[in-house]
Amino acid sequence: MIPSTRSLGRLGQLSLALAGKGRPRTAIRGPHYFLANLRQRRHGFFSSQQKAQSKGPALGAPAVIAIGALLIYSLYPADEFQRLAPKENAALRGAQPDSPEEDAVDNEENTLWFKTTGPFEKVPFTSDLEWSKIPDKVVHLILPEWSKSIPAYVRKLQRELNMEPGSLADEIWQEAHDPSVHPEIQYSAKVRISDDLCDEEKTFLSRRRQVVAVALAKYLGIKEEDVHPDDVPTIAICGSGGGLRALVAGAGSLLATAEDGLFDCVTYTSGVSGSCWLQSLYYSSIGQGSTYHLIDHVKARIGVHIAYPPVAFSSMIFAPTNKYLLSGMVEKLKGDPGADFGLVDVYGLLLAARLLVPKGELGINGNDFKLSNQQEYIKYGQNPLPIYTAVRHEIPGEVAEEATQTDPAGTGGTVSEEAKEIAKQQAWFQWFEITPYEFFCEEFTAGIPTWAMGRTFKEGRDVPRECGYHLPELRMPLLMGIFGSAFCATLSHYYREIRPLVTSLSGFQAVDEMISGHNEDLSKVHPINPSMVRNFAYKMQGKLPETVPKSIYDNEYIQLMDAGMSNNLPIYPLLRPGRDVEIVVAFDASADIKTDNWLSEVDGYARQRNIKSWPVGIGWPKADASPAATAKQLDEAQAASGAEAEGKLTEAKVDQAARRIEAGTTTSTSDKGGGEAVDGERKDKYLQGNEEAGELGYCTVWVGTTQERTSKPPPKAIDDTTHWRLTEPDAGIAVVYLPFLTNDKVPGVDPAASEYMSTWNFVYTPEQIDQVVALAKANYGEGKQRIRATVRAVYERKKKRRQEREARMRHDQFRRHVRLGIVDKLGEGDHFS
Repeated sequence: MIPSTRSLGRLGQLSLALAGKGRPRTAIRGPHYFLANLRQRRHGFFSSQQKAQSKGPALGAPAVIAIGALLIYSLYPADEFQRLAPKENAALRGAQPDSPEEDAVDNEENTLWFKTTGPFEKVPFTSDLEWSKIPDKVVHLILPEWSKSIPAYVRKLQRELNMEPGSLADEIWQEAHDPSVHPEIQYSAKVRISDDLCDEEKTFLSRRRQVVAVALAKYLGIKEEDVHPDDVPTIAICGSGGGLRALVAGAGSLLATAEDGLFDCVTYTSGVSGSCWLQSLYYSSIGQGSTYHLIDHVKARIGVHIAYPPVAFSSMIFAPTNKYLLSGMVEKLKGDPGADFGLVDVYGLLLAARLLVPKGELGINGNDFKLSNQQEYIKYGQNPLPIYTAVRHEIPGEVAEEATQTDPAGTGGTVSEEAKEIAKQQAWFQWFEITPYEFFCEEFTAGIPTWAMGRTFKEGRDVPRECGYHLPELRMPLLMGIFGSAFCATLSHYYREIRPLVTSLSGFQAVDEMISGHNEDLSKVHPINPSMVRNFAYKMQGKLPETVPKSIYDNEYIQLMDAGMSNNLPIYPLLRPGRDVEIVVAFDASADIKTDNWLSEVDGYARQRNIKSWPVGIGWPKADASPAATAKQLDEAQAASGAEAEGKLTEAKVDQAARRIEAGTTTSTSDKGGGEAVDGERKDKYLQGNEEAGELGYCTVWVGTTQERTSKPPPKAIDDTTHWRLTEPDAGIAVVYLPFLTNDKVPGVDPAASEYMSTWNFVYTPEQIDQVVALAKANYGEGKQRIRATVRAVYERKKKRRQEREARMRHDQFRRHVRLGIVDKLGEGDHFS
């Protein structure tokens, strides 16, 4: 008989949910019948039970079911599974384990580990031979060929996770207590409270400046001895989100900068989502600090979908990859009973199985699975410092409801109004950055060493476990899941991604209207919970800024997600005081380059942080934006006090959120995952703009000012006739923007029309990777001379400032010596002697 869905275990259920054949057949109530029900369930094997959601608006069942079904349909690569099945199953049949074994449940295990691994240990399986009782044609209609071997895989995983002596889980847990394997577990850590950079980063900057000085001389074609370290501009490259499209396009962009000599002049790189994955590969034994090696690796590894069960299971249960991939899971579940291991964590494991494992698998390196180990690639200043990003979301509805509950009578008077104001102020994303040195939140002005991530903190210090050792550092697979967890977005954001698919299906217009009518409610719901990590600010009341919400102090965990939910360009960390970035080179491979104007969203941050040097008002021009209207908006944005500025910022955030929600309800051209809706307007997003008319092209440069902001229109882009503005004494941050556009020099490659460039596509052929890399390099080539001129102008400006400063110092010193009578004494050679 066919194994029941219960016998598959929750991991088997999850694999079917990720890779099932799509359309259920009602004639036979098999696993596909189960999938129809599974789509309505919130819990899987790797997800702990969620708390009842009593807060927030209730959604209609049809809307939720429709979104869930469409999401699975859009993620599911059925054709790819069909193509790969024969080859993978041939290898699979020779690796099936022997008869199943029943393992007793260890009552001494902690609750979380038992709840997570217990189902594995008790799953009964029927003999694989019972499949022969069903005709092959019937089996093929119900399940793909590889699904017959899922029981064998799960049995193997059972034995590895049962914590019996000699099992993989037991070996991992024993090593988690061994300082020779994990040196960090023996060191104590405390929260560093300061808005200054950590000492390790300051040391890096001094070393990197010396390296960049040599590279800058070569890049600008000047003598090395003529470059003073103080004249070296601080350049940062930031890469956008966008899944594997952002990773591959970003790799092409980095390759172009390396070949041009610019990359060696860069001090920082920052990433969101797929660009974080790119950084994790570059700073590893896989990339070896070489973009060429990185691209070769990607070609060899992303030709198979991350969720294709035979490949995914093989990585999890066979040496040498299983130990490295599952270590983070075992350590988190065994060592932290209050933690949650959910869909984001599973997603991270699948990503790491493809991206952090080299071709052939034997060359896997355990050092690549800890972010702090990336210090090896920057300790001499030989590479830029990578900055990874994630955000935490405060849900306005939950804050407002908590505040309303303080009014027992429910009168709704002053308390209700205050609740609304609190909700507005807390409706924001808190940015967290992770470097090889530190896990830091600028909102808290606090951080901890990166090697201490994952351990318990209370009142600013880590809390050792009973054994005296701390948990090892949080592993890279779990972090990769957080970095790319765009699916943790609100339902409103979700629907904007798949709406073109809905509108393209016959008879689904009514569904579109129904869902769009609930946009205000959908924007308050995260259908998939973000990943949970230990909160280092737990119980730190009175030690952090007053703006830190109370919920931070009360919760031992924080939920982190893809920073692209806030801004798909990771510019905020680059503006942090002390980094003093003077040139930002932004490579934007976002799905909605023009409609989601990510550059403009930095304005609010710059105002809040009083960053005068940022060029306020830059980005893609609005279709109806006139100079007069822009000047009026800037006039209205002026604030006479700090309190008024905070109020205007809050109002702007609320207004911006409302406009984005409205855009999601009134626009039918936002793409499905970044690449599949191909209409006229969609294609226009990826065409070069008319620069003479104020639109953006392949490379646009703006420069800010250090003077007080006035009500003038936004700064115009720098061109050959206005290049002198970069050398002005009051010139601020220079922003170089390179969007991922179509290019006639690379025919047949269109981010709008090429389906494989979807954000949700996880399969690229080597030929497709070459095409995307070629397009990225061609686009960089269009603007590389403008970038070089920008770097030279900033260098000359800094050099001039230094020379003027030194001249003033010499003059002041001379006058001081005159006053002291040290020079120009009478009778010592003057004409009066």
